[in-house]
Amino acid sequence: MTGRGASKSYGTVPAGRQKEMSGLEFVQGLAEGTLPLNTIAQTLGYDVTEAENGRVVVTAEPKDIHLNPAGTVHGGLAATMLDSCMGLAIQSTLDKGIGSTTLEFKISFVRPITPETGAIRAEGTVINRGRRIGIADGRVTDSKGRLLVHGTTTCLIFES
Repeated sequence: MTGRGASKSYGTVPAGRQKEMSGLEFVQGLAEGTLPLNTIAQTLGYDVTEAENGRVVVTAEPKDIHLNPAGTVHGGLAATMLDSCMGLAIQSTLDKGIGSTTLEFKISFVRPITPETGAIRAEGTVINRGRRIGIADGRVTDSKGRLLVHGTTTCLIFES
């Protein structure tokens, strides 16, 4: 499923409405723009652009507003994108009334990101999804497919 057009909205989806949707319906709603993206996506300027069962893509264009004191893009942008795409990949596998939350995640920076890097893409893929724990892998790449950042996450799965 491919992402949204020009209109975006930001906010939260009420818990009652979330319980009425499967995880895949929820994540596809984010990608299609029928559901609002979270407000941190607005703050950092990233978008959920693809969603399918067990796989989610988040994209962004690094800009000067993302710089750290050293003049490169702050690692928090890639970390947040990875936390989002990996967590949403796990969410996409869940039934109605089931939620998840990040227990831990680890990232490794491979190459620096600067505004000159251009568009970056974070892809999260489920490695294993059990009854109580989900594990996913994530990769941030540039437009040439070069690996910039790699991550893994463990999420707790629970009745919401």
